Amino acid sequence: MTEARPAGAASASLWERDEEIAAITRAVDALCADRSSSGHLLVLRGEAGVGKTALLAETRRIAEDRGCAIWSARGGETLRSVPFNVVRQLLQPALLSLLPEEAREYLGDWYDIAGPALGVAEPGDTPADPQHVCDGLVAAVSRLATRCYPLVLLIDDAHWADQETLRWLAAFTERLDRLSVLVVVARRPEEVGGDRGRYLDTIGEAAGPRVTSITTLTPASVAGLTRATLGEHADAAFCREVWAVTDGNPYDTVELLAKVKDKGLEPTEASAAELRPLNRAARGGGLVDRLEELGVEATRFAMAAAILGGVGISIDEASRLAVMGRDTAVRCAELLRTARILTEPDPAALPAAEGDLEFVHPLIATAVYDSIPASLRTAMHGIAAKIVTEAGKGLAAASRHLIQVHPEGDQELVEQLRGAAGEHLAVGAPDAARRCLERALAEPPDPDVHAHVLYDLGCATLLTAPARTVEHLRTALALPGLEGDLRIDAVYRLSQALLHNDQMEEAVRTVEAEANRLDPGPAKMRLQAVQFMWECVHAGEAISPNRSEQLTALAATCTGRDNAERALLILRGFDAVTRGENAEEVVEYCDRALVNGGLAPGLGWTDQVWGIELLMMLSSSYAYTDRLDRADTFFNEALRTYESAGWSGGHLALAHAYLGLGLRRRGRLKEAEESLRKSLRLAERVGRGLPLYWSATCNLVDVLLCRGHVEEAWEVAEECGFAPPYPSTIVLPDPRSVRGRLLLAVGRTAEGINELEEAEKAAAVRGHLNPVMVPWAADLARALATVDPARAALLAADVRRRAERFGTDTAIGEALRCAAALETGQRAVRLAHQAVTLLESSPSQYEHAAARIEYGILSRSVSELNRGLSLARTCGADGLVEQAERALGTG
Repeated sequence: MTEARPAGAASASLWERDEEIAAITRAVDALCADRSSSGHLLVLRGEAGVGKTALLAETRRIAEDRGCAIWSARGGETLRSVPFNVVRQLLQPALLSLLPEEAREYLGDWYDIAGPALGVAEPGDTPADPQHVCDGLVAAVSRLATRCYPLVLLIDDAHWADQETLRWLAAFTERLDRLSVLVVVARRPEEVGGDRGRYLDTIGEAAGPRVTSITTLTPASVAGLTRATLGEHADAAFCREVWAVTDGNPYDTVELLAKVKDKGLEPTEASAAELRPLNRAARGGGLVDRLEELGVEATRFAMAAAILGGVGISIDEASRLAVMGRDTAVRCAELLRTARILTEPDPAALPAAEGDLEFVHPLIATAVYDSIPASLRTAMHGIAAKIVTEAGKGLAAASRHLIQVHPEGDQELVEQLRGAAGEHLAVGAPDAARRCLERALAEPPDPDVHAHVLYDLGCATLLTAPARTVEHLRTALALPGLEGDLRIDAVYRLSQALLHNDQMEEAVRTVEAEANRLDPGPAKMRLQAVQFMWECVHAGEAISPNRSEQLTALAATCTGRDNAERALLILRGFDAVTRGENAEEVVEYCDRALVNGGLAPGLGWTDQVWGIELLMMLSSSYAYTDRLDRADTFFNEALRTYESAGWSGGHLALAHAYLGLGLRRRGRLKEAEESLRKSLRLAERVGRGLPLYWSATCNLVDVLLCRGHVEEAWEVAEECGFAPPYPSTIVLPDPRSVRGRLLLAVGRTAEGINELEEAEKAAAVRGHLNPVMVPWAADLARALATVDPARAALLAADVRRRAERFGTDTAIGEALRCAAALETGQRAVRLAHQAVTLLESSPSQYEHAAARIEYGILSRSVSELNRGLSLARTCGADGLVEQAERALGTG
């Protein structure tokens, strides 16, 4: 226990904190000892007033003594709705020290992504992807941390930090093993709900055993603090009563002792009875009574300060809000400082303008704010919003006040809230945008604007809350106001939300019903294309039984003159490839959808009119028809586009997944695995169970099986839940086929056969007859070769017939490999040779390597085995390498 401390409030919260200070000292020393050391995260948990802020101040002192750079920030109870508030505070020292060109240089490619969130760059024209903004902030702080080593980050009152900051902090702490940075976070132990609570939990888990619970002071320490403050003559009974009244809370103890000194109370047992009334004046109603004793003007100024909140409360802004002259405001500020209600911010801890103020303790700020009558508080927030906007800080900064204003049908307020929502979306804060738009609805907006606000709200919540989006957009479409292209877009977004909400049939029926209302033209054709698009990605039984025939007839009339026609051509091509129709015809449809060999304007990867699904269908059609050069071009273009545009959520995850699919089709298995692992990491952040997560997992398992890494494939499948039930949207390659092959590979033959037979049934329901996209039949034929050779032969024959109908060298070569595996003698050798001949001219190197090795084994040809071995090594197919080496006797 700390036996003695210097007298005074500043040191009170360090009594009995030797253990915590020692841990902090060790962490700072470890940081300074080695620039290449891993970072550390310390979390200080404790009730209000227990001394967390004092420990952060001691951390600052220790770090400054060792020459560290220190950045600090603090959450605020009334500022939780302000996006990026705390991370902006944190980075201000570094950002203010950089010239604009230096900031751009240090942030590099992340400047346009993280810059708007930090307030150092103008936002773009389209909504920013929140995940990529978070990644940009992680990269920005990482680069600045390297520049400022040794660096200590201090975050106080993290339980009040905004959601966007906590998202960044949770991601940043995951990378501390690669950064030499010390992060110290102080928070109360109270429960925090929603995403903010989830991020705080993640931060706590990252700290692990370095979460320290700060306890109250023991009676002995309170007695020592009492005598250090009031004099050694303070008797034991008085000291015990101080502890009993304050429960050993350091803040309450210091405040109580200050009031004892102010009153001139003798620290004796006879005076102990007066301690409880004095203590009540430190919080809640007692503090408000004490505030009122300072006068009406001082009370009004304190209320204005509580409304404005924040680290640096401007006297000028507070005086305007309190409706008083500057001289009066300065006098009130001095009164409140003397009464230990307001104080000047510590310039070393938190940056603030000269003359700005802050509350001595958050408990006081809360008490003052809560004391303001509800109607007056609402009115003051309205005035504060005007003050903020007139100061040029923007609608987004004013929005925390705007959402508190009493609803009264103010259409100017509705437009301000819509403008604030747009600003929030532009910097990657959709949750803040949602709050603004929900508040705009409560105003309420005029009838001709109401539908537009609902549409804005639906767009803001599309990816974060599909069910809520459905409700908003349905209501918007039922109201007057949405006309023309805006209405069509609302219908499309509603169908997207239904799709994300696993309401596939309703998504199709929604666009179908709207299309039936329209006369022939581009709008009708767009909705028809959307309807077919959702049906194409549906993995279950066809919603419209004659869909393929209808799509064929509609596509026959299309020349590709606009994007609606181009979309129908792409959909026709994808439908044809899934059904195993002639590959040349598939390519013809896809080529007709291009403009000069590339994507048409308005059909780009970041364009919002059609979405990513359509372009993935186009690229996949090329991949499965052996046009891998063109497929690779589009997959790489998607990846570059999303990375440069700052989209690192689901879009980037899918881009990596489909790039991996293209690399797998080409036989570049090592590169495919690398891309798919990136996809899976990104998909994990977006959410398990979504179609993009299935795409990443399924393709990764497929590639690991091709590489011969069976145990690793099984581990991935188990960890990622790659098992029934399967998603309602189509996944390439077919997950049932891949899982069936996995089960066979791990020796669970009966289960593997059952899974492949389920794949057969599902494919029959959908008419998915392409033996390359849905390769269940070849694997099932091999599995049945010894137990049911007659059925195996029929399956192999059917695979060959379908492959010849499709017509690619890869499909026919794979069918011949299957047939050769079921034969013996010279017939097997001839079939294997035919497979080699075809696959040699296909772009699929893995299949070519497998065919070479199988032919070499059957024909006992050392040269063929060596050629196959060389190909297998190039592909990264370790299983094939082992097979060839065994056959050569070199393994």
